This record gives sequence, structure tokens and C-alpha cells, in this order.
Amino acid sequence: MDEHQQQVKENIRILGERKDLAQMSLEWMLAVGSAGKYSYNFSWMGRPIIQYPQDMVMMQELVWQVQPDLIIETGIAHGGSLILSASLLALLDYKDAVEQGNVLDPKSSRRKVIGVDIDIRSHNRTAIEAHAMAHKIEMFQGSSIDPDIVSKVRAAAAGYNRVLVCLDSNHTHDHVLAELEAYAPLVSSGSYCVVYDTIIEDMPEELVSDRSWCRGNSPKSAVWKFMEHNQDFVVDSDIDNKLQITVAPNGFLRRT
Repeated sequence: MDEHQQQVKENIRILGERKDLAQMSLEWMLAVGSAGKYSYNFSWMGRPIIQYPQDMVMMQELVWQVQPDLIIETGIAHGGSLILSASLLALLDYKDAVEQGNVLDPKSSRRKVIGVDIDIRSHNRTAIEAHAMAHKIEMFQGSSIDPDIVSKVRAAAAGYNRVLVCLDSNHTHDHVLAELEAYAPLVSSGSYCVVYDTIIEDMPEELVSDRSWCRGNSPKSAVWKFMEHNQDFVVDSDIDNKLQITVAPNGFLRRT
């Protein structure tokens, strides 16, 4: 296993040195995005997830590495990402039960996912609340940067020791920066704040001309601004090099 891990590190180093690969990956993502809305074509346990499979696999790796007892997500949509996170936490519960020689009681664990969205549509809420993973999910409706919502999330997060945060709601610079200021402090040491759709900063402007975000007004520009005055986080560039294809380049922020 040690030899395998060393080989993986070497693979990632080599990939990172190939600067041409990033442009090739971007061109591929733009092509499949415009041709078939690639990220909309996947689901997790029956719910649309609107993510790239590569980022889903990376989330599994992070959850196994960090072993969080709480995941906070902004942006809910159909709920697929909440279900993914909840199912990964359920697997941690199963692992703990096996290691301790206990019979797993799915509803006895404190591990949970908090989801925040400004508009949780009724049909999506109904489907999420009816899902087998619903017992691990708590949802708040309102703007993720509204002080009242932030206070509610912080109160709900009280007492949790290992916290992982995912930001995937409004993608404008000011909104994402406000989310980082509000939720990054909740991330535990060694865990991550994942900022999705930083790829917007790298996209041709004509592809986002109908949106309120664009180059210079994107999640990545917010990350850059946040990192200027925050020494507690580093961009985990090894994840970018490993994935090559991701909607979150420079968006995997690890708390040191």
C-alpha cells in the first residue's frame, strides 16, 4: 500500500508538470457542456446531482480522509449533493459499527448534513424528506449569507468536531466571498472548504453573458480575495492535478 501511495504521488506530480493538460481539460469541458449539458446528466441514489463524476469521487476521498461528523452545503437544487454527502456519512457510521463490533442503528449517529438554499422548491423538499438518507439531512431556506441563516447554521453546527463545508449557491464574487467569511471559520483543522464552479473564471465570457457572474466576478475571484487575508487555508493544488477535470480548480481549500 505504501508503494501504491508513493506511485500515486508521483503520478500527480507528473500531471501537475503538464501545464498543457489544463487547457485540454477545459476545452473538453466546454465541448461536452455546450453539446449535452454534461453535469446535468448524473444522479446519486435517485436524485439529480448536477456535478461532474470526478468531483463526486473526490468528495468520497475527502470524506474518508477527514471523517467529518458534519457537512455544510450551500445550494440544494434537486438534493443530489445532500444525498451524496449523507450516504458517505452513513458509510462512516457503518465503518465505525464494524470496527467496534456493534450492530448499526442508522438513526443513532450524530453525523449529518446541513443544506442551505434561498429557494427549496416544494417538490424537491418532498423528495429529499422522503429519501432513505433524510434522517441525516437538515435544511434551511433562505439566503446563505443572510445573518439570520448564518446564525441558525452556526447554532446547528455547535458541538460538532470535524466539519467540512461545500459552497455551491450564487456564484458571484461578493456572494461567495461572504459565504467564505461566514462558513470557512466552521471548518475544522485538516478539513476542507470546497468552493464549486471556480471554473467560471476560466470560461470564455460569451458563455456566461446571460448570468450574473463572469470573469473577475466569480467563485475563483472570491477565493483569491479570501486567501489574501486568511492564513488558515491553503489551496490544495494536488487535488487539481489529480482530477484534471473538475468544476472547482483552486477551489479545494484545506484548513491547516
